[in-house]
Amino acid sequence: MAGSFRAELIKRSPEPIDLYEVSLDTARIQDPEDEGPFVEYIRAILLGRKLDLIVPVGAPAAFFMQRYRQRLFPTTPMLIVGADVRRIPSATLTEKDAAVLLDLDLPAYLKNILHLRPETTDIAVAVGNSPVERFWTSELHRDFQPFADRVNITWFNDLTLGEMLKRAATMPPQSVIFWFLLSEDAAGVPYSEDRALEAMRQVAVVPIFGMGDYQLGRGIVGGPLMQTSVLGREAAEAGLRILGGEMGGGINPPLVGFGAPVYDWRELQRWKIEEALLPHGSIVQFRQPTVWQQYRSQIIGALAIGLFQAALIAGLLLERQARKREAEQAGKARMETGRYRENLAHLVRVHTVGEMSTAIAHEVNQPLVAIKNYALAARRRLAGVMDAAKVEELLDKIEAQASRAGNVLQSLRAMVKKHDPETTEIEVGELIADAVKLVEMEIRNVNIRVESAISPDLPRVFGDGIQIQQVVLNLTRNAIEAIEEAGIANSVIKVGVVATAENEIAVSVADSGPGISPEDAEHIFDPFYSTKGGGLGVGLSISRAIVEAHGGRLSLAPNKGGGCVFQFTLPVANEGN
Repeated sequence: MAGSFRAELIKRSPEPIDLYEVSLDTARIQDPEDEGPFVEYIRAILLGRKLDLIVPVGAPAAFFMQRYRQRLFPTTPMLIVGADVRRIPSATLTEKDAAVLLDLDLPAYLKNILHLRPETTDIAVAVGNSPVERFWTSELHRDFQPFADRVNITWFNDLTLGEMLKRAATMPPQSVIFWFLLSEDAAGVPYSEDRALEAMRQVAVVPIFGMGDYQLGRGIVGGPLMQTSVLGREAAEAGLRILGGEMGGGINPPLVGFGAPVYDWRELQRWKIEEALLPHGSIVQFRQPTVWQQYRSQIIGALAIGLFQAALIAGLLLERQARKREAEQAGKARMETGRYRENLAHLVRVHTVGEMSTAIAHEVNQPLVAIKNYALAARRRLAGVMDAAKVEELLDKIEAQASRAGNVLQSLRAMVKKHDPETTEIEVGELIADAVKLVEMEIRNVNIRVESAISPDLPRVFGDGIQIQQVVLNLTRNAIEAIEEAGIANSVIKVGVVATAENEIAVSVADSGPGISPEDAEHIFDPFYSTKGGGLGVGLSISRAIVEAHGGRLSLAPNKGGGCVFQFTLPVANEGN
């Protein structure tokens, strides 16, 4: 009640309000002469403060303030809140006072019980033994007298709380408990009413009905209840009017009675009280939703998902055959594309070897001339004085030169031979070194050097060795042709092979030639695009297709010292690829 009043007052006030709250434990005071310390306590904590309104909440606080008003606040208006009209006659109010009072219809409590539980034969009234509770015990006795011929009414006011709990645990099935007030039991032991009520609810074997809405949710079934929230609102309205300058005597708030009956759904379910028995307009709180109400959206969603999945599965089954056919056609198309790419790559290799024919002939002719000279020298040795060691040396040189010529021819044969792509684990460093040797044959008569930097102990890659060599050969020959066309002397082509942190092998070909313009760089990998006058424009596009088929990337970047850098990557061989 006090909390509702305080919240409403602060919320509705146009100006800030300072509130001072003093709790009076008057339930333990039997003799008014013992109230002196309370008076001095209030005077001490409010000393020097000018108060605009005094608000006693409940009849005991109102009686206390009326007795000591002249000593404490003789000129301050007073607003009494929450006392019953039976306890605060209008004659006790001054012209500065207003009162927001209750008008409890006590018989309505029993009428509600008998309406919901017509089989009831016994009603136990749980009420305490403090002065205010003794007053209400008397009132309840008088107002419940008309029901004496219908039910047996017993009273707990002369029991301790422990005795009340024992009674509640053993009452017959046709009984109910009506919980009114309990701040002090018959032994004079004070209690928190909330905790006492909750303790009663734990042991009671019959329904518990109550008198105020503040008890709802703590174990009472419900019904017509004292409205503390309405008291708070009405009191806040009257308090603001007094603070605004009105005289309290001119304010006549209506008596606060019962509103619409309010019930706890959980207690209705516990005691099997049908909602159809509730009075018209009743409010049911703490209702637990049904599975459908609580999970309606999830259930609808699950059904929708189920229907969607069924339709999706049917669609997938229908599409499976179509996708299978499409996959077969795509596989055939990839095979055809691979064959076309290899055929084109083979033509490019043959074209490249043809362009290198002069250098190749020179490279093969050198070991053949050496073989001839070593053979003539051996013949002369055999015709003269026999020197076996010298002849054996000449024969070793003949063998070495023959192997040199054979290696050149074997490399050329591998380049021009048409073959199906074959993926195996390969040593990239060795492949690149062999490709560089072929390039060196072509540049021996020009002022260009090829420098290779191949990291040792490189991891293996999966790929087709011939195709990888073709990419390196194409990139290095493009660099040679660009340098020759530009007439740049003392040029260097650097071929590098390193492992990267991305679990790849990076192969780069960097030249110091004229470079490639930004306009040409945008199209340099397009088929049939060439910056050379007689170029076919297929070398770089084939190279990129080969690298991408191996899971790598081929890119172009400008060289810091002039020229450009072509780099391609190949993924390292592991169990996952």
